[in-house]
Amino acid sequence: MTATTDLARTLGPALPTARGPLSAAVLTALTGGRPQAAALAREAGIQAAVADPYGEDLQLALYVLYELHYRGFAGVPEGCEWDPDLLRVRGVLEDRFLTALRRDVPASRTVADAFGGLLVEPVPAGRNARGQEAEGDTGGVAHHLQHRGELWQFREYAALRSLYHLKEADPHAWVIPRLAGRAKAAMVAVEYDEFGAGRAEHVHARLFAELMRDLDLNAAYGHYLDAAPGPALPPVNLMSLFGLHRSLRGALVGHFGCVEVTSSPGSRRLAAALRRLGAGAAAQRFYDEHVEADAVHEQVVRREVIGGLLEDEPALESDVAFGADATVFLEDRLGAALLECWRVGASALRVPLQPVPSPESPQGPRPAAAPRAWGQSPDADPDGA
Repeated sequence: MTATTDLARTLGPALPTARGPLSAAVLTALTGGRPQAAALAREAGIQAAVADPYGEDLQLALYVLYELHYRGFAGVPEGCEWDPDLLRVRGVLEDRFLTALRRDVPASRTVADAFGGLLVEPVPAGRNARGQEAEGDTGGVAHHLQHRGELWQFREYAALRSLYHLKEADPHAWVIPRLAGRAKAAMVAVEYDEFGAGRAEHVHARLFAELMRDLDLNAAYGHYLDAAPGPALPPVNLMSLFGLHRSLRGALVGHFGCVEVTSSPGSRRLAAALRRLGAGAAAQRFYDEHVEADAVHEQVVRREVIGGLLEDEPALESDVAFGADATVFLEDRLGAALLECWRVGASALRVPLQPVPSPESPQGPRPAAAPRAWGQSPDADPDGA
C-alpha cells in the first residue's frame, strides 16, 4: 500500500449520522484508523447476528462500506477501500443480508417465472367519466404519483431515489468483465446509452441531477443519505452486493433485467405525474428519456444479455431469477413504506424537506399540501436565511 492511499479525501459527501451500534462502529472505524477497524472486525459477527438484516442500522453500515468503492467520503482515507478488517466486517454484514434474502425470496425459479409478471402492465381498476384511469388504492408508487401524488411527495421520491440515480448504471458495470460473447456485447451497448453515448450532458445520472435541481432539491451526490428512510437503503445495497461478487453475476444480470423491464412503464407514469404537477422540462426529460430508451433496452437485456449469459452458463438461471425476485421484494417493501406515510399526509423521509417557497414571497408560507411531520431540512441554510 502506497503512502497516497492513506491520505484522507478532501472531496466527496460527508459521513452520515449513525443509526445504531453497527453503523456507529463502522463510522468510528473509518475515522479512527486500523486499531478501530480491527476491533470492529472482532465484534461484527456478534452485533450482526442480533441486527435486523433489513433494518436501517445494518443497512447503513453496509451502505457506507460499499460507498468506499464509489466516491468515498470526505475525511476518510482512500486506503479504507481495501482495508482487510473492514472487508471482513462487510462480509459479515453481506452474509446476514443475503441469508435473509434467500429466506424471503422464492428459490429455484426460472427466468420465465421471474419475468413473466413483470412483462404485463397492471389492468386499471376502471375509467372515470373523462376516460381516465380510476384513482383507486391499487398500484404502486408510480401509479400513486401519476394520479393523486402531490409535489412534496414527488420531491421526497426524487430525494431518496438520488441514492441510486446519481450513480445509475455504475454497479452494473462490474459485471462486464464477467460476461462473454453476445451477453458482454449487449451489456456494453446498454451501459453505453446509460452513460450518455459518449456525451457527458446525456449521462443519465446527470439528467437526474438536473431533475433534482428543477424540483428545488440539492443535487450533490449523497446529500440525502441522512434523510432517506431505512427501507430506501436495501435496494441500493442490493446492486452493490451483486456487483462486487463474481459468484453473484447471474443475480446482477437478473437485477439489471428487472430494472430495464419495469423502467419504461414506470417512467411513463412518473413523466405524466411531473406534467400534471407542472414540473419543468428538465424534470420531465429524465423520465421521458427512460420511456423511450428502456423500451429498447428491455428487449436487448432479455434476449441478448440474459439469453447470452444462459447460453454460456445455463446453471445460472436460478441466480438470474433470484436477482429479479430480490429486486421486486425490496422495491415492494420501499413502496409500501412510502405509501403508508403519504396516504395519511406524513413525510416518508427521516428529515422532511423544506417547502418550495411560494411565488409571491421568497420566504413564502408553507404549502397546505406539506407533510405533517415538518422539521429542519437537509436543504436548510444553517444561518436561517
